Amino acid sequence: MLEATTDPAPAEAGQRMRTRSAVAGAFGILAAGAAWMIVLNGSAQAQVSRTTEVAAYAGADRAQRLIEGGKREGALTMYSNAPTDDNAAVVGAFERKYGIKVNLYRASSEEIRQRALAEAAAKRFDVDFILNNGPAMEAMADEKLLAEVKSPYLADVMARAIPPHREWVGFCLNVLVQAYNTDLVRKAELPKSYSDLRDPRWKGRIAIEADDSDWFAGLMGELGEEAGVKLFREIAATNGFSARKGHTLLTNLVAAGEAPLALTVFNYTAEQLKKRGAPIDWFAIAPLISMPNSIAIARMAPHPSAAVLMFDFMLSGRAENPGGSRLCSHQPQGRLAA
Repeated sequence: MLEATTDPAPAEAGQRMRTRSAVAGAFGILAAGAAWMIVLNGSAQAQVSRTTEVAAYAGADRAQRLIEGGKREGALTMYSNAPTDDNAAVVGAFERKYGIKVNLYRASSEEIRQRALAEAAAKRFDVDFILNNGPAMEAMADEKLLAEVKSPYLADVMARAIPPHREWVGFCLNVLVQAYNTDLVRKAELPKSYSDLRDPRWKGRIAIEADDSDWFAGLMGELGEEAGVKLFREIAATNGFSARKGHTLLTNLVAAGEAPLALTVFNYTAEQLKKRGAPIDWFAIAPLISMPNSIAIARMAPHPSAAVLMFDFMLSGRAENPGGSRLCSHQPQGRLAA
């Protein structure tokens, strides 16, 4: 009896052929991916080199080259922690002077830092110019997100406003002070020291900005960490703190009467509201804590000429940049240094 048999060779050959084809396809995909990564990395490196070149140029025609380059680029993207009105003043002055469109993203200091880090991790490079506080800038410099700018205007900035790596510059000092609603708090009852805040009269009346860890660290350094922490725990236990996110929001809440006393507002924003007739005033409990508000350009700036032009514009002084004086309580330029 004859039994039909099947030769496995053609099937095995077909399977081997399909396997080789699949492996070849996989290597092809990997090779294509590697080529894509090489192109991407090369493009990124080219952009870093371009930004570095523009930021480092110091020839006699520097200003003209920046203006021409910025106009060709046509726009820049700016991340700023400044209040809305202040951003509008600066952006408007820059756009009128140079005719270059500014795309503004306004957020808190920490939100700007997190966004810049997330975009860099995703290889998405949108931001050109950053205005933020010094500690947040230093965190971004640690992640290699910023580039040094060799601006002639740096000669007018006091040395302490420029870190050794020179990748951001403190263009003004923001002083954190205390503010109160003049309809709800009498001047005579204002606390003269932080210890006075333990008085039960302040129960449910004290507000603080939620992200002011840098202020608190500086204050603890002055008061002594053990004594300072003990004092603030006693204040919290007796009277509590209402934590609000955003210095501008906190200042507006004081003016609206929702926060009778705030411990951490920028004096210039309180002064702006006071001049508009709002029931707000400010005072200072020693020790006074300040932090630099700083500027930088992104290492991967897609519009490097416009970014450097804005950098110079912010350092150019009140006469050339009237909006810049709105952003600070004190400009740390050499002629103003104490």
